[in-house]
Amino acid sequence: MQTNNAIKEYVGIQKESMSGRELEASVLTKAGLMLKAVQENWDAPDREAKMLEAIKYNQKVWSFFQAELTEPNHPMPKKLREDLLNLSLFVDKRFFEVMAFPTAEKLSIVIDINFNIAAGLRTNPENAG
Repeated sequence: MQTNNAIKEYVGIQKESMSGRELEASVLTKAGLMLKAVQENWDAPDREAKMLEAIKYNQKVWSFFQAELTEPNHPMPKKLREDLLNLSLFVDKRFFEVMAFPTAEKLSIVIDINFNIAAGLRTNPENAG
């Protein structure tokens, strides 16, 4: 279990050294990469377990965003919050579709959403636009 503790320590240090935006981008990237690994190894014997693990992780990430975005004093503009909440509902719906009727192609849209939002979070808001 020494490796597990080292990983937890590294993640803790990484969290302390990252801004909120960088951390969110990192978590979304990890979520997208987990789904992409499932998609690229669709015929693997452990696909179902890996898919469920990736979906659970993604659902936790998106649930966290939903909780944050519904905070009444959240600094993000209301319209953007609403758009992201609608996107989170789409993501939830897509995961239920994938679990009910699994196909590799159904993961593409969520992978793209995760990667695109992560990329947007990594841009410097002062230099954007």
